[in-house]
Amino acid sequence: MGRASDAIDQQRLWDRHMAIARFGATGRGGVNRQALTEDDGRARAELAGWAAARGFKVAVDEAANLYVRRDGSDADAPPIMSGSHLDTQPAGGNFDGVFGVLAAFEVLEALDDSGMTHRRPIEAVVWTNEEGCRYAPGCTGSLVFSGRHRIEDFLDATSPDGAVLKDDLARTIAATPRAVKRTGGGPVDGYIEAHIEQGPRLEAAGLTIGAVTGIQGGSSFEVIVTGEDGHAGTVPLRQRRDAFRSAMAMVEALYGATADPDDTTRFTIGRFQAYPGSPNTIPGEVRFTIDFRHPDGDYFAAMVERIVALCEAHAGPCGVAVKRRHVAPPADFDETVIARIERIAGELRLPAKRMISGADHDAKLMVPLCPTGMIFVPCQRGISHNEAEMATPDDLAAGARVLADALLEMADA
Repeated sequence: MGRASDAIDQQRLWDRHMAIARFGATGRGGVNRQALTEDDGRARAELAGWAAARGFKVAVDEAANLYVRRDGSDADAPPIMSGSHLDTQPAGGNFDGVFGVLAAFEVLEALDDSGMTHRRPIEAVVWTNEEGCRYAPGCTGSLVFSGRHRIEDFLDATSPDGAVLKDDLARTIAATPRAVKRTGGGPVDGYIEAHIEQGPRLEAAGLTIGAVTGIQGGSSFEVIVTGEDGHAGTVPLRQRRDAFRSAMAMVEALYGATADPDDTTRFTIGRFQAYPGSPNTIPGEVRFTIDFRHPDGDYFAAMVERIVALCEAHAGPCGVAVKRRHVAPPADFDETVIARIERIAGELRLPAKRMISGADHDAKLMVPLCPTGMIFVPCQRGISHNEAEMATPDDLAAGARVLADALLEMADA
């Protein structure tokens, strides 16, 4: 019997990507398929239909995580899982997240085509709301699966378009009516997530596979600076409580504190809004967001505290409230899984390197539950969260081949 990787069908994998890309297509080469929208539900239904045609088991849990299962010879053994997400950014691409789902599903199809057996069940999973751009926080589905949160913690969340999560969640679950209802969580014996790199390192080095060693720490904040509205022509500068000016002092201090000659730190002000937004009114309120990431746990924890202190120290005559929306320390993947991915890439003659992930992924939530790892493949020019996002059929298939052999080994271990 050959390797599982021998049965990976490159054209089928590419065609599956193009089929899912129809749901939420923008007409500009990208996709807007935000979490728990009708297009998200349609994409899930498409996958469930492919799975049913194969005779795979399909299930959905209370967080709308969707599971496609190929049973093993020991049906009661905890599964080996692989997957990612189908939701996208508002102007997203056709590979972020979806590659991990379709690579896992391609492994199931390849095993089915070849008639290969394995002891543990293997499940492909679609995690709910990884991106977090419509409902915060992101990684909602894996947060619930991992036991970090209950779905009830999120049900009353509202989206910018006024929708309520509990209503969208019910509609999304109903989009796959033949899926068996199950409770999320439970024992898992291993997890590997395939993903485009979303950065330029693999392409720049001429490499095909990244054996991901872990995910750097990530945090996000909303800062609300409160001053006093006033007439732009009459209030003297020294008497103003100008929220914009105080916010800018904070931003300058933050950029200075996070300056990094090694270019390891990631610091972003992603949203900055002044109110009431009139050209001749002194802003009485400013809201801005902070995204801070770093792979070193001690430095990350210290800077999370320093960010809050710097905002408070530079408030001037204004008030400031710093809301910590999300703080997740760095996570290290399992050395056995990393080494397995690295070895299999070598056996398949695919040039590879170890690397850390700068972006968050659902895999981070799986680390406490089971041996976990990730496989990266290149994306052109490192572009992601963008309609121009692109990966080649060859690279996608290469990642799926490494995934296939790794999952089969873990399922038989």
